[in-house]
Amino acid sequence: MAKFPEPPDVATLVAIPADLTTLPAGTELWRIYARGGPHPVLWNTFRSFGPTLGRFDHHFEPPRIQDRAILYCADSGPTCLAEVFQDTRTVDRGAHDAWIVAFELAEPLTLLELGGSWPTRAGASQAIASGQRARAQRWARNIYEAYPDVQGVRYPSSMNGVDPSIAVWERGASALPSSPEFHRSLLDPALLTPLRNAAADLGYGIV
Repeated sequence: MAKFPEPPDVATLVAIPADLTTLPAGTELWRIYARGGPHPVLWNTFRSFGPTLGRFDHHFEPPRIQDRAILYCADSGPTCLAEVFQDTRTVDRGAHDAWIVAFELAEPLTLLELGGSWPTRAGASQAIASGQRARAQRWARNIYEAYPDVQGVRYPSSMNGVDPSIAVWERGASALPSSPEFHRSLLDPALLTPLRNAAADLGYGIV
């Protein structure tokens, strides 16, 4: 049996108890985002256009602007670096005016936990976090329909030692605070040493 098959239908998923992780208010999360380039955003912008290449984009096909929206973040800055720059394995500090932000949740955030046994019980495996992205998106769409109280998913990063990454759906938008705790450009000279250290730990280059 395939370790990462097509998702069960919504009715089948409804019958499978969800493994929920609730992050309490005050939990610190990190994100890297682009203030420039072809699609500039703010630190708390949820992307309503999709699906794109995001693993857990829950948007309907074909790609278009829609009510469903998503924001990707992680438990740590190094995991953000690992995920954002995975294609080139080089931390490009000047690309698209990239900024790094840390924020504390203003409200609890309820997520489907994909780092435990739920994927296996649902007929898949941990390949849901590393396998074909288009298929993972189809899983995300069915999960979204099957568990209406779930505000996103937490999954093991495939790029940084399975440290948690998080996809927050528009259902969880109210959990974001009005302002972040930490907010700096990757070109900030004060970040050069920690960025170099994080890149070295990942085996990435840095420019």
